[in-house]
Amino acid sequence: MEERILEKVEELSDEMIKTIIEMVKIDSVEAEAEPDAPFGRGVKTALDAALLLADRMGFQTVNVDNYMGYASYGEEGGDGYICAVGHLDVVPTGTGWKQPPFSGYVKDGTIYSRGILDNKGPIFSCLYALYAIKELGISLKRQVRILFGCDEETGFEDLKYYLSKEKPPVMGFTPDCKYPVVYAERGRALIEIRPESLSDFCRLMNDYVLNAKNNGERFHIDFRDEEFGQLEVRNFKILQEEIPALQFAVSYPAGCTAEQIIETIKRELPDMRAELVSNMNPVRFEKDCRLVDTLKYTYEKVTGMDGTPVTTTGGTYAKLMPNIVPFGPSFPGQKGIGHQPDEWMKIDDIITNAKIYALSLYLLARD
Repeated sequence: MEERILEKVEELSDEMIKTIIEMVKIDSVEAEAEPDAPFGRGVKTALDAALLLADRMGFQTVNVDNYMGYASYGEEGGDGYICAVGHLDVVPTGTGWKQPPFSGYVKDGTIYSRGILDNKGPIFSCLYALYAIKELGISLKRQVRILFGCDEETGFEDLKYYLSKEKPPVMGFTPDCKYPVVYAERGRALIEIRPESLSDFCRLMNDYVLNAKNNGERFHIDFRDEEFGQLEVRNFKILQEEIPALQFAVSYPAGCTAEQIIETIKRELPDMRAELVSNMNPVRFEKDCRLVDTLKYTYEKVTGMDGTPVTTTGGTYAKLMPNIVPFGPSFPGQKGIGHQPDEWMKIDDIITNAKIYALSLYLLARD
């Protein structure tokens, strides 16, 4: 059956690529909320297009009040459902593009467009992966859902709303990170420091930020552990106020907590106000659990490459959605593509992703 599924994905690949090119032409940067579009009109247009496509493919579709939507195959029973969850919203385009950012430009077997990697290409690969299973008439023990998120880039409000209306999956993955399968994600904290005076702000910048390493050592928060590696401080932002404030993100290993980090900063800077604005704790699965082991197998089966599970510094839907792990779409060596001008994805990689995802959904839902 596995070989039949892989062959079916190959048969559907031309249609899949054409569909993805049309989907990335939709400008789905988050915008001002409207009564029927909580994340803006462009994101709503993308969600409507995704659900219309899934409906035409013969899937059951559900629009969760325009916060998220999903396509499902099979009946939901007592065994729960399997899911792949990605997102349709994209980051702003910025400057420096060689071609219009929503053109779906194709050159030398590569598609260039905002959202092609992050995350429309991968989530529609998942939809076509499930379509291959459906077209083969394969009966599954568990229902499978392809979830289309709408607010991954700016706050996960879409997923929070979904979980207030629907049960979480029993297993699943988000195609919004890297390969091989990621069994653990670092925690991510957002810190804000407010000096009492302009001179204190200058001292903060000069002594703790400018020319500093990104390991947080000047704040004495340079925690590390063997499994996750070194804590990283990133995404510094100056808040324009009467007395400027500083905001930054901390990607931290499981060996420490957000509370330890903020308390250490407070001790280091007793004359400034340090606040933990938000936090998502680390997520970790056992490397030999069924979910991780299955995804390791499918990656190795399709690519022939080593699928030893890895950790990540990123922050994906796996931080909030129970029972899922990050899985793809970027292959080893592919870094710094999403959120950049000329965001790209190779057509062959899209097809390979669809094959990996098809086998993964099949094996997770089969028994």
